[in-house]
Amino acid sequence: QVQVAESGGGLKQAGDSLTLSCAASDRAFSGHGVGWFRQAPGKEREFVAGIGWSGGRKYYAPSVEGRANIYRHDAENAVYLRVDNLKVEDTAVYYCAMARASYSDYEWRRPEDFGSWGQGTQVTVSS
Repeated sequence: QVQVAESGGGLKQAGDSLTLSCAASDRAFSGHGVGWFRQAPGKEREFVAGIGWSGGRKYYAPSVEGRANIYRHDAENAVYLRVDNLKVEDTAVYYCAMARASYSDYEWRRPEDFGSWGQGTQVTVSS
């Protein structure tokens, strides 16, 4: 079973930047797209950013478009999400997950399109 783990969360101030890391066991990410999602208290899990299996396609939710960058380092079997100019509304638990499909650059955005979820990392942004 694929093990996925997120890290890099913490307490930030509005306007700060942070980089979240997502690591998978073995070479699980190889050939698969990876997505970042977040879930704030009382809200549904929402898509944040995704990257295709080759790293060539990157796509974002409107809420972070222009402030976020997702990238992958396949040698480390890791995917990263950097978010600049953090806002209070970015406060949430952030999760990464591996797309179920392999060798696809489709812009998967639904949680059900992903499997192998991590436990999440809390990001809290204060004003």
